[in-house]
Amino acid sequence: MSLVRFSNQLPSVFDRLFEGDMFDWSNRNFSLTNTTLPSVNIKENTDEFKVEVAAPGFDKSDFKLELNHDLLTISSEKKVENETKEGEQFTKREFSYQSFSRTFTLPHTADGEKIEATYDNGILRISIPKKEESKPRPSRMIEIN
Repeated sequence: MSLVRFSNQLPSVFDRLFEGDMFDWSNRNFSLTNTTLPSVNIKENTDEFKVEVAAPGFDKSDFKLELNHDLLTISSEKKVENETKEGEQFTKREFSYQSFSRTFTLPHTADGEKIEATYDNGILRISIPKKEESKPRPSRMIEIN
């Protein structure tokens, strides 16, 4: 049997809870306007790359997608003003301004000329097809002369 020295400074489970990435709100999780950046999923199959951006509360007209060389930039600016009708008074007026910008470098296998995007139920979906020459081809037999 071994003896273990007791210390009052053992890290508690509660302390460890806040050590993970979930509570890391450093600059990488915020845009330049201190609004939270939307989460992104990137998937790949043999034919394409799929990018999903979680941005509920936006309209498709709020988004801007730009391809410059091999850089795909997804950005949005949304300004909402609560207007009052004639004869109304208000004691508090709130403005809402949300913006973000995310940039991704496309791999050389991506066909930037055929990118398509849709926005539905709070998810911006971007389809980036792969170039035909980069898709895997089935093996073939080569005849020896």
